[in-house]
Amino acid sequence: MASGAPQNNSQMACGAEILGFLDALLQDFPAPLSPESPLPWKAPGTTLSQEEVEAELAELAMGFLGSRNAPPSLAAALTHEAISHLLKTDLSEFKKVPSQEEEDEEEEEEKVPMTLLDAKGLARSFFNQLWEVCGQWQKQVPLTAWTPQRQWLVSIHAIRNTRRKMEDRHVFLPTFNQLFGFSDPVDRAYFAVFDGHGGVDAARYAAVHVHANAAHQPELPTDPAGALKEAFRRTDEMFLWKAKRERLQSGTTGVCALITGTTLHVAWLGDSQVILVQQGQVVKLMEPHKPERQDEKARIEALGGFVSFMDCWRVNGTLAVSRAIGDIFQKPYVSGEADAASWELTGSEDYLLLACDGFFDVVSHQEVTSLVHNHLVRQQGCGLHVAEDLVAAARERGSHDNITVMVVFLRDPQELLKSKIQGAGDSLADVRSQNLLSGFSEPETNTPQRS
Repeated sequence: MASGAPQNNSQMACGAEILGFLDALLQDFPAPLSPESPLPWKAPGTTLSQEEVEAELAELAMGFLGSRNAPPSLAAALTHEAISHLLKTDLSEFKKVPSQEEEDEEEEEEKVPMTLLDAKGLARSFFNQLWEVCGQWQKQVPLTAWTPQRQWLVSIHAIRNTRRKMEDRHVFLPTFNQLFGFSDPVDRAYFAVFDGHGGVDAARYAAVHVHANAAHQPELPTDPAGALKEAFRRTDEMFLWKAKRERLQSGTTGVCALITGTTLHVAWLGDSQVILVQQGQVVKLMEPHKPERQDEKARIEALGGFVSFMDCWRVNGTLAVSRAIGDIFQKPYVSGEADAASWELTGSEDYLLLACDGFFDVVSHQEVTSLVHNHLVRQQGCGLHVAEDLVAAARERGSHDNITVMVVFLRDPQELLKSKIQGAGDSLADVRSQNLLSGFSEPETNTPQRS
């Protein structure tokens, strides 16, 4: 065992798993990649802006290491170390010189000061950095790779359904701290669902960049909800630059949850939603952004747009959501400004459910608890496949859209079953949602404002 490695039995077993993984990887890749060697992963497009590099390469590495069954903590720690090394090097060798056509286009449009880098060259150099780190850690594994993390039971299911393409994306990141180098004692885990429209580019981009942008906000340790809001805004801004460069027109709604210690923080754009279930009661954490909401309609009209009914309420007769990342030709009517809220967890919460509108358009909040409870009864307290049942229920109720459902258990499903939770929300759930949306004030008879 490498010197300095933890020595109790469970840590010894973990150490053996880590070293076994590193040995196998270095056996398959005994040398760094040469300029002629094929890449072990697909380069993230043709070019990357400097701001996009870290998140895009992290996505590459986490996918690659995960496909080789790396322990999640190890994958995140390796990725962070390799990226840190790469970002300390001179990346100017990867600078892409724009073609004459691109320069002419920049002169015609508003020029954005941006350095573009060759994505394929960066991906190759990054793999070699990762290879070097694996070689160093094979000799001595640092303590960061042994960091214990909370174990999460999460059930996820996503289907294309009857749509031509799958435009949803989702993220489950229990190793948030390791991936971004947080060394404080606060546990963090991130969950998100993104529902694309007009193509998958915006949803895929948001699934890669929102959590990375959140991690880089200075206020994340003190104001996680504010950091999530800013992360959505920044991701929208970055994607709009990409959309202009690459002529992309897609957009995406999104909802994310960041659990930091004993506090839940949520942020959202559009009509993807998250709900919290506490002792069998539905706690409504948010109000989706839809054009028919009076405040959204007023905002759009004040900007010179309009909201009209064409099979459903739409912004300028096109989009059925009033806030989203992307949708370059509908800005500013379709806003990229997210809303956010926080909730103190007491230990009495059952689970979180995040889903796109393909689910929530046909399954009410109050139906969720009975569907989950019935599944746990049938499966004798096993919640691993509950998301599959929820997706099936949405299909049976007539959903033709892409459907993504993520259930994050905050208590053991066996305990929930033993508690005989019956799945019907009552007026108490409405009071709780009002308390949250109005900043945890006492129940009021007036409709509260979102945070």
